[in-house]
Amino acid sequence: MAKYELLIKAVTVQGLSYAETARRYGVSKALVHKLHHRWLVEGDAAFEARSRRPASSPNRTPDSVRDRILELRDELVRHGVDAGADTIGAHLAREQITVSRVTVWRILTAAGRVTPQPHKRPRASWRRFAADRPNELWQSDFTHITLTNGDDVEVIGWLDDHSRYLLHLTAHRRVTGRVVTSTFQDAAALHGYPAATLTDNGMVYTTRLARGGRGRGDGTGNEFETLLADLGIIQKNGKPFKPTTQGKIERLWQTLKKHTVTRPAATLTDLQATLDAFRDYYNTIRPHRGIGRRTPETAYQLIPKATPTIPGDPNTWRVRYDTIDRDGKISLRHSGRMLHLGIGRAHARTEIACLIHNQHATVISISTGEVLGEYTLDPTHSYQRKNG
Repeated sequence: MAKYELLIKAVTVQGLSYAETARRYGVSKALVHKLHHRWLVEGDAAFEARSRRPASSPNRTPDSVRDRILELRDELVRHGVDAGADTIGAHLAREQITVSRVTVWRILTAAGRVTPQPHKRPRASWRRFAADRPNELWQSDFTHITLTNGDDVEVIGWLDDHSRYLLHLTAHRRVTGRVVTSTFQDAAALHGYPAATLTDNGMVYTTRLARGGRGRGDGTGNEFETLLADLGIIQKNGKPFKPTTQGKIERLWQTLKKHTVTRPAATLTDLQATLDAFRDYYNTIRPHRGIGRRTPETAYQLIPKATPTIPGDPNTWRVRYDTIDRDGKISLRHSGRMLHLGIGRAHARTEIACLIHNQHATVISISTGEVLGEYTLDPTHSYQRKNG
């Protein structure tokens, strides 16, 4: 190093004292003294700057741990799941290896495993909402996945808003209203009913926007809406064209699709096996940043669950207006089932009012006031005969 050589030559060739050399060249007297004595021992090798690296690094991450961090990163990326520093740290903790998040990030960066991200909006600027208790609010939605033969299938999920616990995840050729109701019931059979649900405004979830926002026109909802009302469960629907209202389950779909891309499925059965494995990993292994780096399963079981509110009036009161069809029947939805009331072909095309109180229904002709039939509704049968 030219600087060191100059200072040493000023003393050994020019004959300056340590103090004179220090004053002339703006360095410390101690440095000049140290360099001169080093030169006396090492000769011209003293001209080169020495490494500042310590002789030992007792706090340096062992090579075996560094290798394991990189191995986990590649493994998680290959499986299409989150491979960030926090997730890697959680996996290491299960192996009794304690490494800070910053250390993991530095090792990944040094190895070229981190892709620079564009500047994002600060997290502190987001207005976040999360239910206070498990089962206080369930979110649901469905998404599309393509099988290897090109078939488009649909996947429906039910997610606990408080804990991010993935309650249900199944694949179907098409998600219908009946699928929504049955999957909800399946999830509730395992985890209890929620106090409320949150979905978009798809017709499989709600008919409130049908007919230009006038609903079905008969004062009833679809099968799912009727079930929720019967159970005292509050139904919430996001604003139209604003999917961020259901942001948690929308984010879940992004994570799921990264995973399914790495595991293409040939059949619906194959896809379901992939979904089952993903759900288990998502709930029990992957720590979630939004819930304090706990797993959803841990967060879901941590505190008591919310329950539906029992309706103030458990009775059913409805008036339904309809026209008897040419086969002499009218149809109405009751207790989640579509029932068909037989009135008689002689009354075809007659406009009627159907008065419904709990399990009892009375059909009256609007024009004459004549009672055309009385019924005791039985949801276990589709066709309903007149009493007597």
